[in-house]
Amino acid sequence: MSFDMDMSEFHAIFFEEAGEHLASLESLLLELDRDNPDPEHLNAIFRAAHSIKGSSSTFGFPDMAAVTHDLETLLDRVRKQEMPLTDHIIDITLAARDVLLAQLAHHQGGEPVAAEVVEQLITEIRRLAASADDMVVAPAVAAPDTVAVAEPAEVVSESSAADVADAVDADPVVSVAAASVTAEPVRAQDKPGNVVKMPKASTASETSIRVSVEKVDQLINLVGELVITQSMLAQTAQVGMNSDDGLDHEKLNERLQQLERNTRELQESVMSIRMLPVSSVFNRFPRLVRDLAGKLGKQIELRTIGEATEIDRGVIEKITDPLTHLIRNSVDHGIETEAEREAAGKPVKGIVTLSAYHQGGSVVIDISDDGRGLNRDKLLSKARERGVPVAENPTDQDVWQLIFAPGFSTAEAVTDVSGRGVGMDVVKRNIEQLGGRVELNSVTGKGTTISIRLPLTLAIMDGMSVGIGDQTYIVPLTAIIESLRPQAEDVKSVASRGRVVYVRGEYLPLVALHEVFCLTPKTDRPEQGILIIVDTEAGRHALFVDELLGQRQVVIKSLESNYRKVPGISAATIMGDGSVSMILDVSEAVRLGKRSPLACAV
Repeated sequence: MSFDMDMSEFHAIFFEEAGEHLASLESLLLELDRDNPDPEHLNAIFRAAHSIKGSSSTFGFPDMAAVTHDLETLLDRVRKQEMPLTDHIIDITLAARDVLLAQLAHHQGGEPVAAEVVEQLITEIRRLAASADDMVVAPAVAAPDTVAVAEPAEVVSESSAADVADAVDADPVVSVAAASVTAEPVRAQDKPGNVVKMPKASTASETSIRVSVEKVDQLINLVGELVITQSMLAQTAQVGMNSDDGLDHEKLNERLQQLERNTRELQESVMSIRMLPVSSVFNRFPRLVRDLAGKLGKQIELRTIGEATEIDRGVIEKITDPLTHLIRNSVDHGIETEAEREAAGKPVKGIVTLSAYHQGGSVVIDISDDGRGLNRDKLLSKARERGVPVAENPTDQDVWQLIFAPGFSTAEAVTDVSGRGVGMDVVKRNIEQLGGRVELNSVTGKGTTISIRLPLTLAIMDGMSVGIGDQTYIVPLTAIIESLRPQAEDVKSVASRGRVVYVRGEYLPLVALHEVFCLTPKTDRPEQGILIIVDTEAGRHALFVDELLGQRQVVIKSLESNYRKVPGISAATIMGDGSVSMILDVSEAVRLGKRSPLACAV
């Protein structure tokens, strides 16, 4: 008896597992101590290649099986100590990993990998495996012009999607040349110098998430509790309708409170399904730092802290590019050359630290380096040269903020790593669009730290409901420092700054939200209303509102997709009475507050 099996239904599983093996292969290679490799690490690297080879053959991907067949032979010789581990073996294995990732992307709808690339890679792997001593690097094999891969995104899995993005988006062109010291990421080209933008492959991973059985069981239990509570509410209502005494309001209120608890627990459980560890982003950076450090002739160690910190998948997808840019800046601009570090009395090896942690209702990601730090005089000189407005006696924080000006760069020369003056303003704008903010601290000669504060999720937020005239607005709780009612004598008018309020030893700019949104307030006197002290990238400000209505958790609804972009507003939410309230974009509202109130008279 014989039958035909359609293997295509298993391909999604293969794509995900192969992506995980390739991600593991890269991370293990980057952790290896070349002079004293851990045998268990070597075995794990071999097993990753062996697993890809076996599943590639089983599911009908002979191109991947061919690469891993010869790679497996090389790795087997290394793990059996038949040949020593060298930098070149690590480099060629990383290059093989890049080609396998490109092949995997091809099978998911991307462009095919050029045959000559695969042929040259396999030839070099076989040469190494056949040699008992790869102590001298062989003459370079000419690097081919083309390795076509699909547009980077979530091509295989949460962990390996990042790797594909690096493989295509990084500036250097891939090289599987024998003489290559660094196995650089893959790049798509049709002719030398012409980068091809490949169409994005549509994959299952873009619309699916791995969920643990425990989380599914928890959801089922919570839905069961919800059904029970609904049944109890229905019974209470039915008994009340049939009773001469009417509804038992105390019991009804008790059931409603139970429903609220169940709904909150269900909401938290559902949201936890979208939460992913930031390691899915962090895992791509060791390779990026290694490749860039080799290209720039620097010794750099990347340290990661808090990889298990969880954040919403939607946030993770959008912070990849900003983090990549900031890491590249730290490696290129932040860390000095070996000679400069020695002259400054620093260790030759620079340190870049990437850390994540929860703080309040936010996730904070810090990118720190122990490099040269920012040069205040150089930044001011560049700002004046480019006509960027600068305060008369700027503080250090004012000067550091200059790097976020559009097109601002202090690089002496444009390179393929950085220096085009494009990026830091985009980084800041992208983070703010996520409801986050960027903070920067630097000490000349000691290093720089950039902190990114992000919301845990893009779907739900904690906010303070405020009244302005007959309208209700939501102020994100993460932006609020405190609220107070000022004394009349604490509010002053300054010719160059408008109204300010004296709070805890300093004067803060006062922004009347009824002027920003052209509303008729219940009072125009701050001492009769409420001031909300908020923290923005432009410093602390006091927002003047009529009243506080209470703290609440709100579901975020996009205005742009349902209506249009509204200045000073980031999103909207639906209140308990069915009315729509606007969610404040605090930073933009502060900027708008500096306009003339006459702008409302239209």
